[in-house]
Amino acid sequence: MEPQATVRDRLLDAAEDLAATQGVTATPVDVILERAQVSPATLYAHFGNKEGLITQALRRRLSRWDTTWQECVDEAEGPEEKVLAIFTALTRHRRNLSPSRWCVFLGIAAETARPGPDLEETLLADTRLLTRRLGELAAALPDPGRADAVAQQLVLIYTGVLGMILRGTDADTAIADGRRIAAMLLAAVGTQDVS
Repeated sequence: MEPQATVRDRLLDAAEDLAATQGVTATPVDVILERAQVSPATLYAHFGNKEGLITQALRRRLSRWDTTWQECVDEAEGPEEKVLAIFTALTRHRRNLSPSRWCVFLGIAAETARPGPDLEETLLADTRLLTRRLGELAAALPDPGRADAVAQQLVLIYTGVLGMILRGTDADTAIADGRRIAAMLLAAVGTQDVS
Protein backbone atom coordinates (compact mmCIF):
# COMPACT_ATOMS: atom_id res chain seq x y z
CA MET A 1 0.00 0.00 0.00
CA GLU A 2 1.30 3.42 -0.94
CA PRO A 3 2.07 6.01 1.78
CA GLN A 4 -0.52 8.78 2.17
CA ALA A 5 2.00 11.51 1.36
CA THR A 6 2.68 9.95 -2.03
CA VAL A 7 -1.02 9.86 -2.90
CA ARG A 8 -1.42 13.43 -1.66
CA ASP A 9 1.58 14.60 -3.69
CA ARG A 10 0.28 12.87 -6.81
CA LEU A 11 -3.01 14.74 -6.45
CA LEU A 12 -1.22 18.04 -5.86
CA ASP A 13 1.10 17.44 -8.82
CA ALA A 14 -1.80 16.57 -11.12
CA ALA A 15 -3.88 19.56 -10.02
CA GLU A 16 -0.97 21.97 -10.34
CA ASP A 17 0.12 20.68 -13.72
CA LEU A 18 -3.38 20.71 -15.19
CA ALA A 19 -4.23 24.12 -13.70
CA ALA A 20 -1.01 25.51 -15.19
CA THR A 21 -1.52 24.06 -18.66
CA GLN A 22 -5.27 23.64 -19.13
CA GLY A 23 -6.87 25.94 -16.56
CA VAL A 24 -9.00 24.98 -13.59
CA THR A 25 -12.39 25.45 -15.21
CA ALA A 26 -11.43 23.38 -18.25
CA THR A 27 -10.14 20.54 -16.08
CA PRO A 28 -12.82 18.29 -14.60
CA VAL A 29 -12.13 16.39 -11.39
CA ASP A 30 -12.16 13.12 -13.35
CA VAL A 31 -9.16 14.28 -15.38
CA ILE A 32 -7.23 15.18 -12.22
CA LEU A 33 -8.11 11.81 -10.68
CA GLU A 34 -7.03 9.96 -13.82
CA ARG A 35 -3.71 11.83 -13.95
CA ALA A 36 -3.05 11.16 -10.25
CA GLN A 37 -4.37 7.58 -10.50
CA VAL A 38 -6.51 7.91 -7.38
CA SER A 39 -10.16 7.45 -6.53
CA PRO A 40 -12.64 10.27 -5.87
CA ALA A 41 -12.80 9.17 -2.23
CA THR A 42 -9.07 9.80 -1.88
CA LEU A 43 -9.37 13.34 -3.23
CA TYR A 44 -12.28 14.13 -0.91
CA ALA A 45 -10.57 12.54 2.09
CA HIS A 46 -7.47 14.67 1.62
CA PHE A 47 -8.88 17.96 0.31
CA GLY A 48 -12.65 18.00 0.70
CA ASN A 49 -13.35 19.04 -2.89
CA LYS A 50 -11.72 20.29 -6.09
CA GLU A 51 -11.31 23.84 -4.75
CA GLY A 52 -9.61 22.49 -1.62
CA LEU A 53 -7.19 20.56 -3.83
CA ILE A 54 -6.48 23.59 -6.01
CA THR A 55 -5.97 25.76 -2.91
CA GLN A 56 -3.41 23.35 -1.46
CA ALA A 57 -1.63 23.01 -4.82
CA LEU A 58 -1.39 26.80 -5.02
CA ARG A 59 -0.09 27.07 -1.45
CA ARG A 60 2.62 24.54 -2.24
CA ARG A 61 3.49 26.40 -5.47
CA LEU A 62 3.61 29.74 -3.61
CA SER A 63 5.95 28.24 -1.01
CA ARG A 64 8.25 27.00 -3.77
CA TRP A 65 8.12 30.39 -5.54
CA ASP A 66 8.88 32.19 -2.27
CA THR A 67 11.91 29.96 -1.65
CA THR A 68 13.23 30.29 -5.20
CA TRP A 69 12.79 34.06 -5.23
CA GLN A 70 14.46 34.50 -1.84
CA GLU A 71 17.40 32.34 -2.97
CA CYS A 72 17.83 34.57 -6.04
CA VAL A 73 17.67 37.70 -3.88
CA ASP A 74 20.27 36.25 -1.52
CA GLU A 75 22.57 35.43 -4.46
CA ALA A 76 22.29 38.92 -5.97
CA GLU A 77 24.79 41.66 -5.14
CA GLY A 78 23.70 45.24 -4.58
CA PRO A 79 20.23 46.73 -4.13
CA GLU A 80 19.39 47.01 -7.85
CA GLU A 81 20.36 43.40 -8.58
CA LYS A 82 18.32 42.22 -5.58
CA VAL A 83 15.25 43.96 -7.03
CA LEU A 84 15.93 42.50 -10.47
CA ALA A 85 16.32 39.03 -8.93
CA ILE A 86 12.58 38.55 -9.43
CA PHE A 87 13.31 37.93 -13.12
CA THR A 88 16.09 35.46 -12.34
CA ALA A 89 13.69 33.72 -9.98
CA LEU A 90 10.96 33.62 -12.61
CA THR A 91 13.27 31.87 -15.06
CA ARG A 92 14.48 29.40 -12.43
CA HIS A 93 10.97 28.77 -11.10
CA ARG A 94 9.58 28.05 -14.57
CA ARG A 95 12.39 25.59 -15.26
CA ASN A 96 11.96 23.76 -11.95
CA LEU A 97 8.19 23.26 -12.21
CA SER A 98 5.83 21.86 -14.78
CA PRO A 99 5.32 24.09 -17.82
CA SER A 100 2.80 26.87 -17.43
CA ARG A 101 0.89 28.99 -19.92
CA TRP A 102 1.63 32.00 -17.70
CA CYS A 103 0.94 32.61 -13.99
CA VAL A 104 -1.19 29.94 -12.34
CA PHE A 105 -2.32 32.44 -9.68
CA LEU A 106 -3.47 35.02 -12.23
CA GLY A 107 -5.11 32.30 -14.30
CA ILE A 108 -7.09 30.91 -11.40
CA ALA A 109 -8.03 34.40 -10.19
CA ALA A 110 -9.35 35.18 -13.68
CA GLU A 111 -11.27 31.89 -13.90
CA THR A 112 -12.79 31.97 -10.43
CA ALA A 113 -15.34 34.76 -10.04
CA ARG A 114 -16.32 33.73 -6.52
CA PRO A 115 -13.52 31.81 -4.83
CA GLY A 116 -14.15 30.27 -1.45
CA PRO A 117 -12.44 31.92 1.53
CA ASP A 118 -9.40 29.63 1.55
CA LEU A 119 -8.76 29.97 -2.17
CA GLU A 120 -9.30 33.73 -2.02
CA GLU A 121 -6.82 34.01 0.86
CA THR A 122 -4.25 31.95 -1.08
CA LEU A 123 -4.62 34.15 -4.17
CA LEU A 124 -4.19 37.25 -2.00
CA ALA A 125 -1.11 35.73 -0.35
CA ASP A 126 0.59 35.64 -3.75
CA THR A 127 -0.15 39.34 -4.31
CA ARG A 128 0.98 40.24 -0.78
CA LEU A 129 4.27 38.39 -1.21
CA LEU A 130 4.91 40.14 -4.51
CA THR A 131 4.18 43.67 -3.27
CA ARG A 132 5.75 43.23 0.18
CA ARG A 133 9.07 41.81 -1.02
CA LEU A 134 9.41 44.27 -3.91
CA GLY A 135 8.62 47.12 -1.50
CA GLU A 136 11.25 45.91 0.94
CA LEU A 137 13.84 45.54 -1.79
CA ALA A 138 12.98 48.92 -3.31
CA ALA A 139 13.43 50.54 0.11
CA ALA A 140 17.17 49.77 -0.17
CA LEU A 141 17.45 51.81 -3.39
CA PRO A 142 18.88 55.36 -3.38
CA ASP A 143 15.50 57.01 -2.67
CA PRO A 144 13.63 54.86 -0.13
CA GLY A 145 10.82 57.43 -0.07
CA ARG A 146 9.78 56.17 -3.50
CA ALA A 147 9.87 52.47 -2.55
CA ASP A 148 6.11 51.96 -2.69
CA ALA A 149 5.75 53.68 -6.08
CA VAL A 150 8.70 51.76 -7.51
CA ALA A 151 7.35 48.48 -6.13
CA GLN A 152 3.96 49.09 -7.76
CA GLN A 153 5.62 49.83 -11.09
CA LEU A 154 7.72 46.68 -10.77
CA VAL A 155 4.55 44.66 -10.12
CA LEU A 156 3.14 46.12 -13.34
CA ILE A 157 6.27 45.16 -15.30
CA TYR A 158 6.32 41.66 -13.80
CA THR A 159 2.62 41.14 -14.55
CA GLY A 160 3.21 42.40 -18.08
CA VAL A 161 5.91 39.77 -18.55
CA LEU A 162 3.47 37.07 -17.47
CA GLY A 163 0.86 38.47 -19.86
CA MET A 164 3.31 38.43 -22.75
CA ILE A 165 4.08 34.77 -22.04
CA LEU A 166 0.34 34.06 -22.22
CA ARG A 167 0.18 35.90 -25.54
CA GLY A 168 2.78 33.54 -26.96
CA THR A 169 6.04 35.43 -26.52
CA ASP A 170 8.91 33.09 -25.74
CA ALA A 171 9.24 33.06 -21.94
CA ASP A 172 12.99 33.75 -21.93
CA THR A 173 12.49 36.70 -24.28
CA ALA A 174 9.61 38.13 -22.23
CA ILE A 175 11.59 37.77 -18.99
CA ALA A 176 14.69 39.41 -20.51
CA ASP A 177 12.58 42.29 -21.84
CA GLY A 178 10.93 42.73 -18.45
CA ARG A 179 14.27 42.76 -16.69
CA ARG A 180 15.58 45.38 -19.13
CA ILE A 181 12.52 47.63 -18.59
CA ALA A 182 12.79 47.21 -14.81
CA ALA A 183 16.48 48.12 -14.96
CA MET A 184 15.58 51.33 -16.81
CA LEU A 185 13.06 52.13 -14.09
CA LEU A 186 15.65 51.57 -11.38
CA ALA A 187 18.18 53.71 -13.22
CA ALA A 188 15.62 56.54 -13.23
CA VAL A 189 14.87 56.29 -9.51
CA GLY A 190 17.73 58.55 -8.47
CA THR A 191 17.37 61.06 -11.27
CA GLN A 192 13.66 61.79 -11.76
CA ASP A 193 10.21 61.41 -10.29
CA VAL A 194 8.90 57.92 -10.93
CA SER A 195 5.72 58.21 -8.89
